Amino acid sequence: MTEKMTGAQALVRALEHVGVETVFGIPGGAILPAYDPLYDSTKVRHVLVRHEQGAGHAAEGYAQATGRVGVCMATSGPGATNLVTAIADAYMDSVPIVAITGQVATPLIGTDAFQEADISGITMPITKHNFLVTDADDIPRTIAEAFHIAATGRPGPVLVDIAKDALTATTTFSWPPVMQLPGYRPVTRPHSKQIREAARLMTEAQRPVLYVGGGVHKARASAELLELAELTGIPVVTTLMARGTFPDSHPQHMGMPGMHGSVSAVGALQRSDLLIALGTRFDDRVTGQLASFAPHAKVIHADIDPAEISKNRHADVPIVGDCREVIGDLITAVRAEQADGRKGDYTDWWRVLNGYKETYPLGYEEFADGSLAPQYVIERLSALVGPEAIYTAGVGQHQMWTAQFIKYEHPGTFINSGGAGTMGFSVPAAMGAKMGCPDKVVWAIDGDGCFQMTNQELATCAIEGVPIKVAVINNGNLGMVRQWQTLFYDERYSNTDLQQVKRIPDFVKLAEAYGCVGLRCERPEDVDATIAKAMEINDVPVVIDFVVHKDAMVWPMVAAGTSNDDIKYARDMAPNWEGGE
Repeated sequence: MTEKMTGAQALVRALEHVGVETVFGIPGGAILPAYDPLYDSTKVRHVLVRHEQGAGHAAEGYAQATGRVGVCMATSGPGATNLVTAIADAYMDSVPIVAITGQVATPLIGTDAFQEADISGITMPITKHNFLVTDADDIPRTIAEAFHIAATGRPGPVLVDIAKDALTATTTFSWPPVMQLPGYRPVTRPHSKQIREAARLMTEAQRPVLYVGGGVHKARASAELLELAELTGIPVVTTLMARGTFPDSHPQHMGMPGMHGSVSAVGALQRSDLLIALGTRFDDRVTGQLASFAPHAKVIHADIDPAEISKNRHADVPIVGDCREVIGDLITAVRAEQADGRKGDYTDWWRVLNGYKETYPLGYEEFADGSLAPQYVIERLSALVGPEAIYTAGVGQHQMWTAQFIKYEHPGTFINSGGAGTMGFSVPAAMGAKMGCPDKVVWAIDGDGCFQMTNQELATCAIEGVPIKVAVINNGNLGMVRQWQTLFYDERYSNTDLQQVKRIPDFVKLAEAYGCVGLRCERPEDVDATIAKAMEINDVPVVIDFVVHKDAMVWPMVAAGTSNDDIKYARDMAPNWEGGE
C-alpha cells in the first residue's frame, strides 16, 4: 500500500514501523519539519531533554536496559555536534543507537550556511555507518537500513542526517522498503572446525580461564555462559562491561579483571595457560602492559567482529560468530570430548585461585574521624537495594567502586561508560534505562564532578515522571584524577578541587530546584536510613548527596602501562603470588 506524504511524515511513519516507542531529542530549525508529524504520533513518545548530549546518553541507557535500538534526535550544526560525545561513547561500547539529525537544505550544503556542520563527516570515525539523505524518497529505506545495521552483527551507533528540503518535499510512502546493503553480511555462525579445536584445548588445559566481555551480554548469552562454566568447571572473570553476565555469588566467579580488578581475577589471567576470550577485545585497561599479559596462555578468541580478533593479542584459535551461538556450540563440543573420556582436571588450579580469593578479598579503609567511606555507601546500597535493580555510573572512582562493591547477579544491571569513559553519562543513562524498564528500580551512582556535567536532565526526569534515584558520591574533587596526583604527581593537586566545602552548588537545593527530593548523608550511621527514605519515594526523582572522605582511593590498582603482575591491593602493598601457590 502506497501513500502520498511529506518526507517528515515518512520519517515518523518509518520510525513507527521499525517499532520505536521513545525518542530523546530537542527541536531546532533544520529538524523542525519532523517535529510537526511527531506531534500527531500515537506510537512514538518524544522526550524533550535539556541538552543533546543527554539525549544521546539516554538513548544508550534505553538500549542497554532493553536490548532495543535507542533513538535520539537533534537539529543541524550545534545540535548535531552536541550528540558527538554520546555517539562516540556508543561506538566504543557497541551500543545500538540511531541518531537522527536535521541538516540545512540541499542547495546550502557546503556553503557555511547558518547552523551547518558536516555531521556525517565529523562522525564517520565513530559510527558503525552513517547516511546523508537529500531525497525524500530515500527516507523510509534509510531508516530501515539504519536500524538493521545498528542492531545486527556487532551493535553500534548509526547516524541519519536528513536535509531540510528532503523533510518538506512530497514522497510516496510504502512499507517495507527494499534494503540496499549488498556488502553487509555479519557472520553469526561459528566455524565447526574452530569450535572442535577450542573444545580440545579446553579439556587439555590445566589452568584455563573464561575471560568474558560485554559481547556475551549483548548476545543475550548469560544462560549459555553459566551452562558452559558449570559443565567445564573453568573459572570466570567478567570485565567492566560484562558485570552481572555471570553471577557474582557463583563460586566459579573470580571477579573483575583489569586496572582496578580483583587480585583473584588478575592473578587468574596472569597465571593461566588458556584464555577463552568471549566477546571481549583485550582492552588496555584489562591487559595492562600488553607484552606481559597472560604470558603462558594460549588464546581462544571468539567475537562477532573479525576486526577485534588478534588486534591486540594473537589468537591461537580465532572464532568469528555470535557469542550465543559460539557458546552453544562449545557446550556441544565439550560434551562430545567428555563422552570420549577427555575431561579437564583443574583441582590444583582451583587450590591456587581459592588461595588468592581468601588472601586478597576486596576491602577498603575506614576513616578515624568518622567521615564516610564511599565504598561503605555503595556496599550498603547493594545490600538494601539488591540485585534486581539497574545501576548506572559515569566514569572515575565512583564507577570503579560501583563495579566492585555492588553485587551483580543478573545481566544488564550495570550500565556505565566503559571504553570512552564519559563524564556525565550516569544521570541521562539512568533516565533512558528507567523509561525503557519503568518497573525496575534505577539508581544512578555518580561522582560530584560527573553529576555537574549533565544534572540538568533531572528537570527532564521530574517533568516526564521518571523517578530515578541518584547517589552522588561527593568527595569535593575530581576523584580519580586526584588519586593519580596523589600517587604519581607528588600530591600536587592541580585543578582537581571542586570547592565542595563551600557547597557550591548545594546538591540538595539543586535537586529541589529541579523538582526532585534532595537528601544529604554525612555519617556512616545515617546511610541505611537515608537509602531507605529514598527507596520509599517513587513518584519523583531523589538525589542523595553522600559527603565522603576526599582521600578514599580505588584499590586494587595496576598503574597505567605497567604489568598486571605489579598489581597493588593497597598503597605500596603487593600480593605474594607464590604464597597463593
